[in-house]
Amino acid sequence: MHTAKWSDIEGKTVTDPGAEGVTIRVLMGENVSAPTFTMRHFEIASGGRTPFHAHAWEHEVYILSGKGKVRQKDGEREVGPGSFVYVPGAEEHNFENTGDSPFTFLCVIPSANPCLK
Repeated sequence: MHTAKWSDIEGKTVTDPGAEGVTIRVLMGENVSAPTFTMRHFEIASGGRTPFHAHAWEHEVYILSGKGKVRQKDGEREVGPGSFVYVPGAEEHNFENTGDSPFTFLCVIPSANPCLK
């Protein structure tokens, strides 16, 4: 078993093209020898966004704080604290902060498939 606080994990700026104001923390994954899933904490600054991208694997997202939108090919949806999002594999998507405070969420992906660096 492993326990920790998200604030104990060093945040890293996401440098992928199209990313603006995004910090990622890998909470659990290789760092705790988790063989199946990786849980990440994202913080997007006001006006920031992840790149519009797609990958082969699914992921699950739970919104913790702030106000944002999730964009996909056929439109966008407003999300906020308590919202959850399922992104199927191969679906283009991005997350954007539409509020004045940090937009934070947890994102779970299969461990063998890291994305956003």
